[in-house]
Formats: sequence, C-alpha cells, structure tokens
Amino acid sequence: MVKLPSLKPKQIEKILLKNGFLIKRQTESHRIYYNKTLDKIVIVPFHSKDIPLGTLRSIIRQSDLAIDLFVKGK
Repeated sequence: MVKLPSLKPKQIEKILLKNGFLIKRQTESHRIYYNKTLDKIVIVPFHSKDIPLGTLRSIIRQSDLAIDLFVKGK
C-alpha cells in the first residue's frame, strides 16, 4: 500500500484540474468538481489546513484517478 502525503486543498485542486475536472460550484467551504468524460463528481473541503488522510482517500475514490497522481502531487 502506498503511503499518502498530506496535501493542501490547493494541491488537490491542481491535480483534479490537470486531469479533466472543472469547478462546478462552491457551497460554503466545499468546492464541487465535475469531470464530464468520467461522469464523476468530487467534493473537496477548501480550508487552509492539510486534508485529513481519510478524506484524501475518499477524494481519490470519488475521482477514480490513480493514487500515484496524488503521491507525486506533493
């Protein structure tokens, strides 16, 4: 199993945007991204702190992207 780094929301956003996701909308402190090709929706809490590892795993699952993209994203 790959050890995930701690990432800030800006880093996650950069990875998602590079891989075809677009910002659909923002509600309060959460941004909703949509990928039309994959037909996937990903919700990212947008705060100044690092994203907890459990939340990061959930974002990876929702996005259906490879874990390696997020490991290299740091």
